[in-house]
Amino acid sequence: MTSGTSSPLRGILLKCASVTVFTIMAALIKATSGPESGVPPGQQVFFRSIFAVPVILAWLVWRRELREGLYSPRPLGHVYRGLAGTAAMGFGFWALALLSLPEATAIGYASPLLVVIFAGMFLGEDVRAFRLGMVALGLCGVLVVLSPQLRAGVGEADPLRLLGAMAALTGAICAALAMIFVRKLVRSERTSAIVFWFSITGSGLSLLTLPFGWVLPDGRTLVLLVMTGLLGGVGQILLTSAYRHADASVVAPFDYVSMLLAVAIGWWFFAEVPGLPVILGSALVIVAGIMIIWRERRLGLERASQRKASTPQG
Repeated sequence: MTSGTSSPLRGILLKCASVTVFTIMAALIKATSGPESGVPPGQQVFFRSIFAVPVILAWLVWRRELREGLYSPRPLGHVYRGLAGTAAMGFGFWALALLSLPEATAIGYASPLLVVIFAGMFLGEDVRAFRLGMVALGLCGVLVVLSPQLRAGVGEADPLRLLGAMAALTGAICAALAMIFVRKLVRSERTSAIVFWFSITGSGLSLLTLPFGWVLPDGRTLVLLVMTGLLGGVGQILLTSAYRHADASVVAPFDYVSMLLAVAIGWWFFAEVPGLPVILGSALVIVAGIMIIWRERRLGLERASQRKASTPQG
């Protein structure tokens, strides 16, 4: 199966939709991480994964693809994607328990920037000097966001916040690797198979954390945990579909849309106000993302013009 017809606009729209869903899901995860609930990351990953499965199956039934939609000629690729994606969720959920929603979101911006580099390293995508320069600018923005936590080593910040920052950064690296595995899988796999087997893998791997202290959630917490899984299923379908329609290096920068939602949700529901480093660092990342998008659009127009000029007329 091929990767599908290239449609950057469709890929971008699907990416923005997935970002919106995942930001809401992250807020629910944070709500179950507080002192009243205290749900550990491994248990959160389990609910996020297992309750995504009904969404995927319902989607397949609606598309009348239940029989063929789960077939995979590359099971090992799903294992790699599952390991990276599950690790990304675990570290990301841990970070949400220790940091504010805008902080965790901003540090997570390292992921799409790293995808640009990984896409050149592992997928053979053309990554030129301009894009690499913008990636460097964006990573500087991530360092600005990290700066208050990096001072924890000299006693100027809470060591737990440093731990949260490192967890968020590790999760971002794992998420970037997962995106690369997704991009490779879409060349031969159906979106449904990629999403389904990721949820199954995540459910199985998260069960390994059961001996480390799962909790019995109350009714409210249980509802929130189930909702994370349902939203995760929808978001994962949207995300995987986005990478089917456009290059990873084009789609990835649109992760910055999540900052507006994270700031609004953090302020409204968790009384979190982003500090100056978060604002400045996020601005640098957003500028870098916009410049990458502008450059890609310009190159795309130039390539289209060249193809049109080389096409025989008449």
